[in-house]
Amino acid sequence: MLHIFRIHGNSLEPEYQSGDFVMVSKIPFLFHPPKPGEVIGFIHPAFGLLIKQIGSYNPQTQQLTVLGTHPDSVDSREFGEISSQTIIGKVLWHIHPHR
Repeated sequence: MLHIFRIHGNSLEPEYQSGDFVMVSKIPFLFHPPKPGEVIGFIHPAFGLLIKQIGSYNPQTQQLTVLGTHPDSVDSREFGEISSQTIIGKVLWHIHPHR
């Protein structure tokens, strides 16, 4: 239920930088649906594990748009909506080892 991942890339810079760690859990989504602004980890079939911010969530279709904060981010603007079934969890903790 808890996962720790290391950030690779600049998708959510400046807040999340390459080399940072995040703790991700699906537990919060047992109590409330995903909300815009929350940062999540999910699996994309073409890009693998990604960490992005929720832009929007449609509970009727269980679809989300996800966005990076960096202009060159690969996100829903490129690959479209994702299914809520692909979510690993919400980022609960962010560790900045190099700051």
